[in-house]
Amino acid sequence: MTVLPRLPRSRPRVGHIQFLNCLPLYWGLVHTGTLLDLELTRDTPEKLSEQLVNGDLDIGPVTLVEFLKNADELVALPDIAVGCDGPVMSCEIVSRVPLDQLDGARVALGSTSRTSVRLARLLLSERFGVEPEYYTCEPDLERMMREADAAVVIGDVGLRAFLRELPEPGLEVHDLGQLWKEWTGLPFVMAVWAVRRDYLAREPRTVHDVHRAFLSSRDLALAEVAKVAEHAAHWEVFEPPVLERYFTTLDFRLGRRQLEGVAEFVRRTAGQGGTGDYPADVRIALLPAPA
Repeated sequence: MTVLPRLPRSRPRVGHIQFLNCLPLYWGLVHTGTLLDLELTRDTPEKLSEQLVNGDLDIGPVTLVEFLKNADELVALPDIAVGCDGPVMSCEIVSRVPLDQLDGARVALGSTSRTSVRLARLLLSERFGVEPEYYTCEPDLERMMREADAAVVIGDVGLRAFLRELPEPGLEVHDLGQLWKEWTGLPFVMAVWAVRRDYLAREPRTVHDVHRAFLSSRDLALAEVAKVAEHAAHWEVFEPPVLERYFTTLDFRLGRRQLEGVAEFVRRTAGQGGTGDYPADVRIALLPAPA
């Protein structure tokens, strides 16, 4: 039987996190026409991570924890990520009591990102010395606070909490990025952009083209951040000044300092997630420069 050579797909399958924090990374794609060259899939961080790991996407965002668990199959795109170097504004612990009083208390974990949940659990255990009773649920803060003493929320729900849009008075809001920065002095990376190693082997030129397109999109969006915020405000409940502040608070880089933050997170958490977790010597492999 004759085996035909495998032809490249006409467009790479690329993931898009449907949270505000990723808008600057995609906004420029629309305005440069690059978006037409991609087969884009929108979903939550957790679901996109699963699709990339399973081979249903070629390139896309992956939460830090899922990248570390699958580092043998993935290569990260340099200088592009979603993280923070201090407050992140959209990854929060909302609590009725001070965090050091949550020992044995019920804490609801939003189901849309494993990295923020892992960070929250690390901070509560090692920085605040408490071991709550955790459970996972949909990220509805009002419902979470009816059933628990504290909740971990991210994305648009987390941003509303940061802005004090809360279901009841008197709740404390603690920013995970700020807590990490105070504790370690380092930036924190929530998600990276990665390519599957098998796709990179088949389509290296396409991968580099997509990487350049994302970097250009980010740079254009940040250069025109007021315009991006004004545009986003038409379909979001947040006002343009809030969105501009948010987009300029986030850290979209993946350089030396960000990788130091990743290494510190690995040092503190490796092997604590049960079977299939990442080892202490796991590293982020970066896409090499084109030949």
